[in-house]
Amino acid sequence: MSSERVGTDTESGQSTSSEASETAPPAEDGTKADDVERRAQLEVLAEENRQLREAYVSARQSPYRKTAQGLVVLGLVAGLGGLLLPDGRDVLFALAGTGLFGGLLTYYLTPERFVTADVSENVYGTMAANEAAIAAELGLQDEHVYLPTGDSRLARLFVPQRPETEHPSTLTTPLVTDSTHRGVVLEATGTELLRSVRRTLKDEFARSPTELGDQLADGLVETLELARSAEVDVDADDGRATVAVAKNEFGDLEQFDHPVASFFAVGFAVGLERVVTLEVDADAGLVTCRWEPQSETDE
Repeated sequence: MSSERVGTDTESGQSTSSEASETAPPAEDGTKADDVERRAQLEVLAEENRQLREAYVSARQSPYRKTAQGLVVLGLVAGLGGLLLPDGRDVLFALAGTGLFGGLLTYYLTPERFVTADVSENVYGTMAANEAAIAAELGLQDEHVYLPTGDSRLARLFVPQRPETEHPSTLTTPLVTDSTHRGVVLEATGTELLRSVRRTLKDEFARSPTELGDQLADGLVETLELARSAEVDVDADDGRATVAVAKNEFGDLEQFDHPVASFFAVGFAVGLERVVTLEVDADAGLVTCRWEPQSETDE
């Protein structure tokens, strides 16, 4: 009896095991199925991201397209009016040509790629945080001095380790460790911004503080489009220029070597060929550049 029961149990166990093996899919096939499902999900997400990017670009291009269409319509209407009204034909044909040309130009010069303000702010914010951390670790002063170089670098940023009345003459190395000067010398964020603005100027780069401030403010708002507005108050006798900046594209003005503040500091340093120190009041949106006033002997 015992042996029969054991045999029966053994057969039953084998049968149950065989049935389980037939009904349960192999582990490898299950893993492959999961991989296929994940790949399908990734492809769907990639397609949705592509459609979202296209929709975003289309939305940003829409005002340009509408402007182009409006100019073309204006040109066609003016051209038709010129055919129907001989007395004003010259003026209407001129308007027609201007409208058609402006419409085509606007259509084909519509930007194809856009970088959001959030992306620019985040990228700069990370860099500024890293530089500020390095400056704090080195025990540097909370003082930013912009030194004109007279070469293609235009101006460089010097952050001293201790308060100094003199500044290093050698600006080619990032670390200044001689006996009289200690600190770091960095490429100023505003250097390339200033170079871009100077390339668009019709007139010469100004040398007087007041004209220079106006040029820089116009360049920041109109050319670079990095702020909604910039109002400059210059006191040449005191060696000071204060700029009220509204709605800049890079966030907190007190961040390390902020592009907008750096742009003005570099601009005054290069235009006046003077050492410029920078002060920022982020709450009021004020950027103040100070330099040694030009004496009569210098003139």
